[in-house]
Amino acid sequence: MPTDLVHAPTSATVVEFLVRPGQTVRAGQPLLVLEAMKMEHEICAPSDGVVREWLAAVGELVQEGAALLRLGPAEPALPSACEATAAMPPACRERADLQRLRERLALTQDAARPEAVARRHAQGLRTARENIADLCDPGSFIEYGALAIAAQSRRRSLEDLQRYTPADGIVTGIGSVNSAWFGEEASRCVVMAYDATVLAGTQGARSHQKTDRMLAIALEQRLPVVLFAEGGGGRPGDTDWPVVAGLHLPTFASCARLSGLVPVVGIAAGRCFAGNAALLGCCDVIIATRDSCIGMGGPAMIEGAGLGVYRAEDIGPSEVQARNGVIDVLVDDEAAAVRVARQYLSYFQGRVSEWDWSDLAVLREAVPENRLRAYDMRAVMRAVADAGSVLELREGFGRSVLTALARIEGRPVGLLASNPAHLGGAVDAEAADKAARFVQLCDVHGLPIVSLIDTPGFLVGPQAEAQAQVRHVSRLFLAAARKRVPWLAVVLRKAYGLGAMALAGGSLHAPMATAAWPTGEFGAMGLEGAVRLGYRKELEAQPEGPARQALFERLLAEQRARGAALHMAQTLEIDAVIDPADTRSWLARALASARVGEPAGRYLDAW
Repeated sequence: MPTDLVHAPTSATVVEFLVRPGQTVRAGQPLLVLEAMKMEHEICAPSDGVVREWLAAVGELVQEGAALLRLGPAEPALPSACEATAAMPPACRERADLQRLRERLALTQDAARPEAVARRHAQGLRTARENIADLCDPGSFIEYGALAIAAQSRRRSLEDLQRYTPADGIVTGIGSVNSAWFGEEASRCVVMAYDATVLAGTQGARSHQKTDRMLAIALEQRLPVVLFAEGGGGRPGDTDWPVVAGLHLPTFASCARLSGLVPVVGIAAGRCFAGNAALLGCCDVIIATRDSCIGMGGPAMIEGAGLGVYRAEDIGPSEVQARNGVIDVLVDDEAAAVRVARQYLSYFQGRVSEWDWSDLAVLREAVPENRLRAYDMRAVMRAVADAGSVLELREGFGRSVLTALARIEGRPVGLLASNPAHLGGAVDAEAADKAARFVQLCDVHGLPIVSLIDTPGFLVGPQAEAQAQVRHVSRLFLAAARKRVPWLAVVLRKAYGLGAMALAGGSLHAPMATAAWPTGEFGAMGLEGAVRLGYRKELEAQPEGPARQALFERLLAEQRARGAALHMAQTLEIDAVIDPADTRSWLARALASARVGEPAGRYLDAW
């Protein structure tokens, strides 16, 4: 075999020889290092052979094409790749820099802090990383900022910060949720989980930077956000941060800016106070565990303000926050919270191709023959929707109106329904607030609204007006007037007055279609009241007793006949009267021709 010359691929300076004359080399093995434009280049053997002689010297500037060394024919037996000289890269062992990375990343994982994890589990709670692993599809989570540490290097050693403040107390990244149903692209979400085992989940300088980074990505890429918000709010102990009050931070404005653009889900377990609670309050929906406490100020802040000494458990406990409307969905534990979060996101990720439904014949008996008898509207909602698809929001608040996300033949919808079991379905201030915000929620995210109506109207009386009823109930008209989504209304029984109009989106002709069951009855006000007021003189002219009652019953029957569903359809005040068992198919057919308008840039009211 003739000798081969190895040439310089470019003009460069010889930096280092990696082999010696007489040494046997294999094809691809580095022979020497050249430096050009501050960049070093390894020159490798073009074939197996033996180094005969160097034709250049260390430090010499050689021109492109210059001969650098001469290779002779290879010996019959070559050493293995692992028998390279000490000057060669260690091909059979892990590089030191990669090993350092592995060691550093290991400190960010739960396994590096078994005592903290054990304390967490002893409280019946999960770690931030456990929650993320449960939420995101396996292998889909890409973490941002895992190597961050608390900005406290003036107080603590680097080793201490790396070991005890991993990720600066918040795990952030992007993962897939429900990709098996909706595909990878539709399932990507920004996920941020405050880590209560790290400085009590407080918000530090670098955790704010991480949060701001993720919120900016969510805004730019229009990605939904899931926030595990447990933590104690702002952290006062960071020293590596040249600010005084930190009130210039963009975090809260950035979070609020996402409202109406993408679904934002907040989850609270344990204690959630101050800044953490402020971010939670900006979320579309708040899912909280029964052991949660949510408040704009924790025990330390309350005591510091001179307002008394309280246990954390006494500040915004879940039973209070579920009743007053702060919590949308109350669950038993974090595992249930994650399941609800996955379900909630699914309504905004698209349709499903498979569904099941219950026996619709039960709807024919849903409304009692006794028109004054209460019944279970939730059972009606479950029967109308796909089986297992109903997710009720704010169950404990504004109870005379029910709000839920659901599916009808695979299509996500918002269900708005009267609740005859509370106040007879009359819309009070709380119910109006609840319904108005729900309309906004559906509208900004493009979900059609299905309204199931059985209401005597707005709640009236001195006590109702003391709750600013005029302003609160009008929010429902205002929200409905600006909707871009199709609205379908079905009157099950009573549709009286302004309350019925509001639940139909402003009027019975505001929906894309309005139908009634045969039990439907309509009036400008409650029929009994209309008779007593409209025919007061006639009634008073009759002696009190059977005669007056008989006249009342006759006049009421006339009012019922005039306002009966069939008569309303004849006069075109509603579009159809349907068999209750056909409700689901009627809605599905109407939705098939429904169009969602273009987004109008509105935000979702926090309340």
